[in-house]
Amino acid sequence: MPKRFPPVHALAAFEAAARSGSFAVAANQLCITPSALSHRIRLLEEFVGDRLFIRDGRAPTLTAFGRSYLDVVCVALRTLTDFPLPNKSSPAQPRIKLTVPPTFARCLLMPRLASFTAAHPDIVVDVFLSVPLYDLALSESDLEVRFGAGKYPDLETVKLLEEPAFPVASPAYLERIGGIASPADLSKATLLRSALEPWKPWFDEAGLDWQEPTTGLRVDDLGLLLEAVRHGHGICLTRQHFAQPLIASGEVVELFDIRLATPPHAYYVVYEPSARARPEVQLFIDWLLAAYATA
Repeated sequence: MPKRFPPVHALAAFEAAARSGSFAVAANQLCITPSALSHRIRLLEEFVGDRLFIRDGRAPTLTAFGRSYLDVVCVALRTLTDFPLPNKSSPAQPRIKLTVPPTFARCLLMPRLASFTAAHPDIVVDVFLSVPLYDLALSESDLEVRFGAGKYPDLETVKLLEEPAFPVASPAYLERIGGIASPADLSKATLLRSALEPWKPWFDEAGLDWQEPTTGLRVDDLGLLLEAVRHGHGICLTRQHFAQPLIASGEVVELFDIRLATPPHAYYVVYEPSARARPEVQLFIDWLLAAYATA
């Protein structure tokens, strides 16, 4: 059986936290968020099978095991650091780790991101994907774009983009069910469900005293939700930026003239308060807010 090795990024987090006596200071030194540093230390504690720090609300202190393990870690890291490497003097590029929902990444971020990279070619942007409403920890990202209600305790939250929600269907599906002339006719249709786009607020806007559907296909990805509509699975709620290409091509059509102006979910930029201290992160936050100010 191959040996398991402790993750080097977790060892570095442990050494920095032990040396500085502060998770916040160590996180700043490693250019990560405090929550990311805590995550790495927990990962290492799971690996070694024992606690490394005593966390009692004050500054973290090493356990007896942590003190003995620190000596071993420092020797190992010093060996890696002192090993001669080619191009070791090359300065590291500023880097931003950004986590975004997949449909936002595909439809809203990628068409605009070139303007940031062209203006700041020295900053590396790493894009990761998350599932809306499920991945609620910043993990190791510097910034996240979240699709949700905007209530994230202990995090800085800025609304980035909000669009009205409206129902769409494919022409073939409408023909199959005999057409839809009024909101009440939705009773004969299959309403596709998603935690991201609940129907009840739109029902209220349309004057329908209906409850949230409990049957029918459920899809918790906004892009896949539209694909389900395109393939004739039923009717869904969507937003302009996502549906416009399919509406323009005639693959889906908007139903009625009723749009929910303030749906329960919108896109938010979310980050640790300390993240703004890094110039590249502040630049990217400013770019995001400017890029979507008139979207």
